[in-house]
Amino acid sequence: HVQLVESGGGSVQAGGSLKLSCAVSGFTYSCVGWFRQSTGSGRQAVAALDTDGSTSYLNSVKGRFTISRENAKNTVYLQMNSLQSEDTAMYYCAAGSRIRAWSRAADYDYWGQGTQVTVS
Repeated sequence: HVQLVESGGGSVQAGGSLKLSCAVSGFTYSCVGWFRQSTGSGRQAVAALDTDGSTSYLNSVKGRFTISRENAKNTVYLQMNSLQSEDTAMYYCAAGSRIRAWSRAADYDYWGQGTQVTVS
């Protein structure tokens, strides 16, 4: 039974920080990605982490967001600093075993339920 459980969303003032967590179970993945979707917009890739340790980021979050993994807990984190109103969205984590393009949502096999991030 595959599960991706996100947590850590919330409301924060501009300039603040949040740390999202994605606990993955029941699936051997090669890559975990974080996506976001705001009202009226499509799903946007934010960051991804391969099992070899390589990372990828959306240009607008480089230097502010950091994706990392804690192997013992099979959990992937997204540390978000210097948050801006434009970062407001529902954030989803996704896992895939055959990722061709980290930013392509269709490449991912499983998705979490999402966690809301609101920056005011």
